[in-house]
Amino acid sequence: MLHNVILLCLGIMSAAVILNVMRLLKGPSLPDRILALDTLYINAIAIIMLLGLYLDSDLFFEVALLIAVMGFVGTVAIAQHLLRGDIIE
Repeated sequence: MLHNVILLCLGIMSAAVILNVMRLLKGPSLPDRILALDTLYINAIAIIMLLGLYLDSDLFFEVALLIAVMGFVGTVAIAQHLLRGDIIE
């Protein structure tokens, strides 16, 4: 039963990733594209966590943690670049 629910959630999250990629490519402005990229990080983390639950592997949770840190650092770097024009002062 749990495996069926996880597969359903994987399908829903995959649809969300497809919609995020469409927004990333089509976005009318740069902040919309940055927000779509940030949301794509979050959806990727959710998919990896669901795969970890489905396959009973702890490795996926460590990968999700690494992607979360990289996504946060990337979002901060892009925001710095938009506000100041450079990333490192």
